Amino acid sequence: MGVARPDQGAYLLRTAAMDAGRAYKEELLRLLDPRPGQTVLDVGCGPGTDLPALAERVGPEGLVIGVDRDPAMLAEARRRAEGLPRVEVRRGDAHALPVTPGSVDLAKTDRVLLHVDDPAAALASLHTATRPGAVVGLVEPDWETLIVDAPDIGTSRAFTRFVVEDTVRNPTVGRALGRLAAQAGFTVDTVHATTPVLRDAETADYTLGLGRNLERAVAAGHIEAERARRWFAGLSEGPFQASFTLFTVLARR
Repeated sequence: MGVARPDQGAYLLRTAAMDAGRAYKEELLRLLDPRPGQTVLDVGCGPGTDLPALAERVGPEGLVIGVDRDPAMLAEARRRAEGLPRVEVRRGDAHALPVTPGSVDLAKTDRVLLHVDDPAAALASLHTATRPGAVVGLVEPDWETLIVDAPDIGTSRAFTRFVVEDTVRNPTVGRALGRLAAQAGFTVDTVHATTPVLRDAETADYTLGLGRNLERAVAAGHIEAERARRWFAGLSEGPFQASFTLFTVLARR
């Protein structure tokens, strides 16, 4: 069923290039509004997808710091940042950011908090890193809102339950972003909810991991094998639609 688990760096780059990925990233950049001379922190920068755009906005007098803990991601981020003035890629953890406290003007996390051990602790670290008046942008999905249209709605619901309960560390962090940011000491200005809609089964299989997560659900006994086979086969036989909710929070230090 479905495609094999993709290389993480390639996955992040491909999803960022999709229409839905470009749209929310452009909106986040607009909300953050980086200015020349500012210091910008990209927490969980991954393969450095957003570093060039941030560097262009802050200019040669600014500083862009990308932080990630994955060596492969860091290598790709450094490659993409090569030749960009005042861009630094640092190895570090979201719970203990490798930056001088109070030195950051703008910061962002993009689909990072759903993976960390403790989202509240990561936001506390971000609060420490930012200066008074700094602006932070946070983007996370809420996987409990994942909807896959199929005649067998029971299997669609079982699939979403499995994703929420067994595949993602913090699957509902999206809905909690505003609360968690406020508890970390930020003042929340804006909460946006958008709903990316996927209408191509192959793209959704790659993006949402439909086939590979369905195989895991069958192996774990959550969904009966023949029922899963029929459900997955049916997704490509007719008009396809799947969606989920993506939350964007803009807050101030």
